[in-house]
Amino acid sequence: MNKKNLELFGLSEGATKADIQSAYDTLRAKYLEERFMDGEVGNNAAKMLTKIETAYNELMGEFSENSASADGDSSFAKVEELLRAGNVEEAQRVLDAFNERGAQWHYLQSVVFYRKNWMNESKKQLEIAIQLEPENDKYKETYKKLNDKLNYDAQNSSASGGGQTVYQGQTMESGSDEQMGGNWCASCIQCCYLNLCINCLCNSCCR
Repeated sequence: MNKKNLELFGLSEGATKADIQSAYDTLRAKYLEERFMDGEVGNNAAKMLTKIETAYNELMGEFSENSASADGDSSFAKVEELLRAGNVEEAQRVLDAFNERGAQWHYLQSVVFYRKNWMNESKKQLEIAIQLEPENDKYKETYKKLNDKLNYDAQNSSASGGGQTVYQGQTMESGSDEQMGGNWCASCIQCCYLNLCINCLCNSCCR
């Protein structure tokens, strides 16, 4: 929290909202009375009223931001838990409730889309996550794995003479022949990518 604002109220780090409110009320009452005095005392009181009002609003704003951040972290943890449990639809509902959508939101949305077997959408969400946090190694590694899988599947589909998109109308519960043209190695790639996503969630390493 802003140290100067706290010092203005005679408080130290760790002060609660109640502490700030109490100090603000006391100082405000003091300067409201003094501002009607003549000379320097009245002028100083008017200036102090402006200062304590600004400091109060900034400190309370910090509490609101911290609370929103904590709520967001809690919601992300809920999404991760739902994905581990395989409850993809509920995970999507929790993500839809977010107002602010940062890199972690787009990463988790990518995992949801992957679990629905919507590969192109999953890729787009990962790209957004990387744009927002270009130094996040987990996002970049996941993106590489997904691209490897997409490229392999495209080559496998072309080699087998299939003209249809590999992912058209499929689900994660589809059999291996339906999902990957019966190629066991391709199924392994899919499994490895899914395990990478879930391992990231289990390790709670989202930044």
